[in-house]
Amino acid sequence: MSTSSSSSSNQGGDAPSSSRSRMRSSNGVWPEPFLEALALHVAVDASRTIGRLAAAQALFNIFQVCSTWRAISRSDLLWQNLARSIWNVRDLLLLRESWREEYVYRHRTAAAFRSRRYEHAALHFDPTDNNNDDDDGLSCRRLALSNHHLAAGFSDGAVHLFHIPTLLHLFTFYPQHRDRLGRFSSPVSGIILSDARLVFATLDGDIHMAAVNGPSPLRRAHLGDVVTDGALVDFAGCDRWWVGLYAGSTKGVPGRAFHIWNGETEELVSVGGSLTDPEAVMGWHMLTELTGIIGRIRVVSGDMAVACTRDRVVVLPLISQGVLEEREEEFPREIVVGAFDAYNDLAMVPDAQGEATVRRVQGGMEEVCRFTMREGVSFGCMNGGYGVTWGGGVIRVWDIEHGQYLYSFRERIGECNALIADERFVAACCDDAIIHLWDFGAQ
Repeated sequence: MSTSSSSSSNQGGDAPSSSRSRMRSSNGVWPEPFLEALALHVAVDASRTIGRLAAAQALFNIFQVCSTWRAISRSDLLWQNLARSIWNVRDLLLLRESWREEYVYRHRTAAAFRSRRYEHAALHFDPTDNNNDDDDGLSCRRLALSNHHLAAGFSDGAVHLFHIPTLLHLFTFYPQHRDRLGRFSSPVSGIILSDARLVFATLDGDIHMAAVNGPSPLRRAHLGDVVTDGALVDFAGCDRWWVGLYAGSTKGVPGRAFHIWNGETEELVSVGGSLTDPEAVMGWHMLTELTGIIGRIRVVSGDMAVACTRDRVVVLPLISQGVLEEREEEFPREIVVGAFDAYNDLAMVPDAQGEATVRRVQGGMEEVCRFTMREGVSFGCMNGGYGVTWGGGVIRVWDIEHGQYLYSFRERIGECNALIADERFVAACCDDAIIHLWDFGAQ
């Protein structure tokens, strides 16, 4: 009778006590590398299917299984792999003692970005201290961020460097003078910035570089050739690669839209591409008159670059044998080039009808999500989880994992002419040459 009763009580699916004991004891013999790999897989899957912030809850659930599983939370290798896979962090910052601390910081900063918790500051410098001889006023053309510095490139070719923790203006770098081919041949067309090195290019094709940590002399790393290559309309890169987007060769030589340099040796390794061939005339006019933005180029993960004009987006590998292979995507609506941006493996492509799509660069430009903006957006940028747009004097933030509008900044800055974001900061510059900085990581 008792045996029958015991048997019937287990028909609901509960394992006998001996089975449960074996299951619990089996956890203790699972190898730690296996558990770490499982935790990494679960967290990364949650970040890709739900969002990066969801990875923390997935990890919490893993650590609650038992004491053995919870013990892997003390593995710094696990947190290093998590930080690299989810937050794309390559190096541990000196101010953090462990990869777990780095991961927690990144999660909190992204959560602050989502809920509009930031500190706002304004960075000032003397706008009369410049080389601008034109009557069109001084305007910011490019912004760049690193962990501790911000660089702003202006229409006179000067780059102003600021120290973010103190908000102090450190140095002003002026490019080497030479005969100008047009009154607008010297504006900064792109900046690559780290906490060790500043590299910037001007519209005439010159590329300069300097050390960040001291007033070392600025040197010219590359002498531009506008006649052969056209105007250098955009310039971007990282420690490994520099990429320039050109338009307007006066010799009419097609297929020279992209120039790729080895960022370590400064050697030009590839020239090719036809993205801006239809904009050749407009590119030349940029040297002599104020025109709209012709194209944008960004370096993304996986040694890839993505670039756009008003009607096309091109993806190209940076590792090649001297021949560039463009993968082209045409868009039915005109692209707002100034609001185009790419970060990690995602690209944000806004159009003139007020709709933006987010696409995965290495996934054949497959669509991740889309969202509807107000018309009139002229500038945009993004980080790994959020898109930032400016239009009508208002800066708005979007969740680019799900295509959701989140909020607008409390501050109004007037007419914006440059906008940038990374995982912690958003920076913008307006016509009064004041640089606004929003800090989501001041915790």
